[in-house]
Amino acid sequence: MAFSGIYLNVNRCGDRRGSRRFCSNWKCIYWNDLGIVAATCYNRFSKTRLPDALAFFSGRRLVPIITAVIMIALSGILYFVWPLVYDALVAFGTWFSGMGWIGAGLYGFFNRLLIPTGLHHALNAVFWFDLIGINDIGNFWASEGVKGVTGMYQAGFFPVMMFGLPAAGFAMYRQADPKYRKQVGSLYLAGAITAFVTGVTEPIEFSFMFAAPILFVAHAVLSMLSLGFAALMQWTAGFGFSAGAIDFLLSSRIPIANQPYMLLLQGLVFVVLYYLVFTFLIKTLNLSSPGRKGPISTDIAIEDTVGDEMDNKTEEGIVSKEAQQARTIYEALGGKENIINFTNCATRLRLNLEDSSVIDENKIKSTGTPGVNILGKNAAHVIIGTNVQFVADELEEIIKKEQ
Repeated sequence: MAFSGIYLNVNRCGDRRGSRRFCSNWKCIYWNDLGIVAATCYNRFSKTRLPDALAFFSGRRLVPIITAVIMIALSGILYFVWPLVYDALVAFGTWFSGMGWIGAGLYGFFNRLLIPTGLHHALNAVFWFDLIGINDIGNFWASEGVKGVTGMYQAGFFPVMMFGLPAAGFAMYRQADPKYRKQVGSLYLAGAITAFVTGVTEPIEFSFMFAAPILFVAHAVLSMLSLGFAALMQWTAGFGFSAGAIDFLLSSRIPIANQPYMLLLQGLVFVVLYYLVFTFLIKTLNLSSPGRKGPISTDIAIEDTVGDEMDNKTEEGIVSKEAQQARTIYEALGGKENIINFTNCATRLRLNLEDSSVIDENKIKSTGTPGVNILGKNAAHVIIGTNVQFVADELEEIIKKEQ
């Protein structure tokens, strides 16, 4: 689903601590999933008929008018509500930041725990950027601050993303039914390489986030331990994108980085921790991790056609993996009649839909897609991974051809 935002110049900040910094640097209130409002207005008013005197504004022309009125009203509400939310956010972050390595650990816990809602971005802003004066990312790359302290809200993610989650994937692979291990293995092998190299972990996390929520809570706890321990030992490194090998190598050369290679040793410890914890929980609680109690999907075995059947021919030549994946996703979403519009970020398709209830999640997951996140009646995210741009391009071509 497309992101959109409300831009407010909040001048009511006064002289409260941190507020001026907010006014100068954070004039944008980022409202996650605000596109739902536009989609809802379209569904409700796109076929509305007005009296003949106002007929020109009927139908689709009415949608932006209604949307604008709602946004003005919402902006008025946020003008009064947002300062309260901002103060609470600042207080929350200030409380954490004053707790040293314990605060870093708590930040890691809530950072992971909030991923399903997308609200982890709001928490990140407190620690990574200059919202309350921490600016962990900016200060680290500028090599400003205190060696061994600056970077403490980033360093602990490297052992988790480069080592821990790939080990969790291997644990789930080992616990999968032997006849489904090929399917599960291909999913986690690709996810592990992506996580290690780039720090993009959504393909792994979304594969078990909803199927076995207890595992995700365990993942949040282990993230807390990693960030807390790295901060306690004052081992620091930083990232500009995410905690993968590329950012690690680049940041290790920054003068303010403190014993960054110790994070690799910590990562090896977390390989063992993640593998043992995930294995123990899956076996003890009989959790439905991917492939353990059935195939990733009970619909069509797309892994045979998407992953291996690259020699399939059509009149236009070889059908790519992404083209087949996009075609299946298109059908599972309900086709052009149900897709209003879509865009993509680094790993997801973000869709505005007529009705999200018609989505066939099993069919989408049968393509090897890690997960589907239903956000409401008219919005959904399909988590693809780092190849999302190619899938998005193919999906756009399909929609054009169907019109």
